[in-house]
Amino acid sequence: MPVTPETVGSVGEFPLIERITSGLAMGPAVSVGPGDDAAVFLVNGSAVTSVDVLVEGVHFRRDWVPAERLGRRAVAVSCSDLEAMGAHQVAVLVGLSVPGDLEASWVADLARGIRAECEAAGASLVGGDVTRSRDVTLAMTVVGELRGRPPVLRSGARPGDVVAVRGRLGWAAGGLQVLKRGFRSPRALVEAYQCPVVTYGAGAEAALAGATAMVDVSDGLLADLGHLASASEVAVDLDSGRFDIPDPVRAVAAATGGDPLTYVLTGGEDHALAATFPFGRVPPEWLVVGKVADGQGVTVDGEEWAGPKGWDHFAR
Repeated sequence: MPVTPETVGSVGEFPLIERITSGLAMGPAVSVGPGDDAAVFLVNGSAVTSVDVLVEGVHFRRDWVPAERLGRRAVAVSCSDLEAMGAHQVAVLVGLSVPGDLEASWVADLARGIRAECEAAGASLVGGDVTRSRDVTLAMTVVGELRGRPPVLRSGARPGDVVAVRGRLGWAAGGLQVLKRGFRSPRALVEAYQCPVVTYGAGAEAALAGATAMVDVSDGLLADLGHLASASEVAVDLDSGRFDIPDPVRAVAAATGGDPLTYVLTGGEDHALAATFPFGRVPPEWLVVGKVADGQGVTVDGEEWAGPKGWDHFAR
């Protein structure tokens, strides 16, 4: 006789929360973790916070993204926003909404991924909420600290600065194209779409090096540098010859009739960092890809980019 899988509904709300939070290790900044009505923790310097919402059917499909990798992704995309401010992650809270008939093992895998990425980010999972919904939704809140430094804003770029990036670009966009066509290879691109590789500590590294402005590349490099250029009231020009386009991205572009540079410049969800620095102040691991000048907007090789510049949830 087949065994009926245990579901979220059969487990119940509070036992489910206990399964998610049981045995969590708290960092030294946390004095009260899960179990009370709110968490209590200390931060060094100013506190920094950000919220991200991941909705099934909008940000992910369960048949494309395994639960554990979704858990990692949810933490990574949230922490990347704090990296862009030059902050260090301290605490993560998760608001989880799921259908009652969802298998409990799926939630266990999700929680495993959340825990793993919190550990990688140096943050403690300190609590959250669980409720019923039609689709899976994760609302992530992450809190960080600046450790006595000012935040790096989007509005600080100045003419004469150089533009540099840290992290991968185009990988997630390539992975999405692969999945849309029903394939799972190149595996590296699919995995990049499922969960970005965030270089934790790179934001603080940029801040210590004197970064004048910084942004998380979530919607596409052109789109996000556009936000930075607008906030700073400057122009940004990118040099297409400076980008190192990886072989898997070239392969997918060739197979789909696309332009590999388009993946790099307009593909989102890699969560690299883009920052501006005074000349000569760029950290060694960062790749200089352009410059800041008087004016407005973002150009590539001195020309306007033809076509969309990135992702917009409400564009038509």
